[in-house]
Amino acid sequence: MHKSIKSLLALAVAGLFTAAVQAQPAPKVYVVDMVKLYDGHYKTEEQNGKLKADQQKAEDELQKLNAEGNALVKQAQDLQEQTKNPVLSADAKAKAQQDLQAKAEEIQKKQNEVNSFRANTQRSLQQRINTFKQLLLEEISKTAIDIAKKKGATLLFDKSGPSLIGIPGLVYFDPAYDITDEVAKAINADRPAGSVSAASTSAAGSDSTPSVSFPGAKK
Repeated sequence: MHKSIKSLLALAVAGLFTAAVQAQPAPKVYVVDMVKLYDGHYKTEEQNGKLKADQQKAEDELQKLNAEGNALVKQAQDLQEQTKNPVLSADAKAKAQQDLQAKAEEIQKKQNEVNSFRANTQRSLQQRINTFKQLLLEEISKTAIDIAKKKGATLLFDKSGPSLIGIPGLVYFDPAYDITDEVAKAINADRPAGSVSAASTSAAGSDSTPSVSFPGAKK
């Protein structure tokens, strides 16, 4: 009799547990491609245009500084030739040697100016890129989450990034649960008239922002 009561209690508990599990709704999962949304956002295109214009200005300034440095090097070479000129007096050669030393210091200052300008400009542009990307991805994520919630989603995955071992984060998903196009339409709803999609003007990739690099100083 005692065993029968225990058995009945066990069955009752099992039944309650099964009912509780069955009462839980199945998770509703959607996927989105964050890279595609970032590259296809009109703000990305606008930002890329500004960055490329500023990078070109920086490169032009570097070319100017390099040209000034090259002119100083040419002057130093002329002074060095004077120190070797046999027709010049000892005083003239000594004067040329002093001028050469001063010119060498001027060249070093110009080289430091070039290096400092390049490093500061590159750091500034890279910071702008990183800040813009972070803010825009947050904006895109919010829109994607809002749309997913309206569809009753309990999970939203980004299908764009690979895993640590280099395979896609999502091996398979039903395209019917991909809301990328719907999110893209929402985030570009306020696109200015005449603006062209960033995705149509840049190659496909994980990052459509321009790289930050500058030519080295000429010596």
